[in-house]
Amino acid sequence: MKRQFLLDNLSCNFNIVLINPDIPPNTGNIARLCVATGSTLHLVKPLGFSLSDKKLKRAGLDYWPFLNLKVYENIDDFFGKNPTNRMFFASTKASQSYFEVSFKDGDYIVFGSETKGLDEQLIGRNFKNAINIPMKSTVRSLNLADSVAIVLYEAIRQVCFKR
Repeated sequence: MKRQFLLDNLSCNFNIVLINPDIPPNTGNIARLCVATGSTLHLVKPLGFSLSDKKLKRAGLDYWPFLNLKVYENIDDFFGKNPTNRMFFASTKASQSYFEVSFKDGDYIVFGSETKGLDEQLIGRNFKNAINIPMKSTVRSLNLADSVAIVLYEAIRQVCFKR
């Protein structure tokens, strides 16, 4: 019989932050990922869609009632309500890979919009906590939902499956 790994009995919680996401299905997929991993999803307005968008809901399937969702009016509202939390900022402009970081339970992993990424000033102010996903130079960036999954599961591997 094949062994299945479940997160049900593990105590780890991460925070996924999307600043100004544009594409409803990406956010819906990320919402489902957050439910699957017990992570909290933080959405920072302005959003490129309504939270009642059919494409958003369809991508998240019937998991929306189980999502721990927090919505902020703008980036100042987000940082005002989360001032001392440990955060990592995902950007193609970062020089540190996500697998060079030692994640801790409760970390916030921040992603920008699909079309613009994170603001360069935000990356500059937090450069020591800026992380990237290594890829070939022929690709500008990865899909936002894919990027969140890659980094989140590395954080889970490090924190929840310590040996």
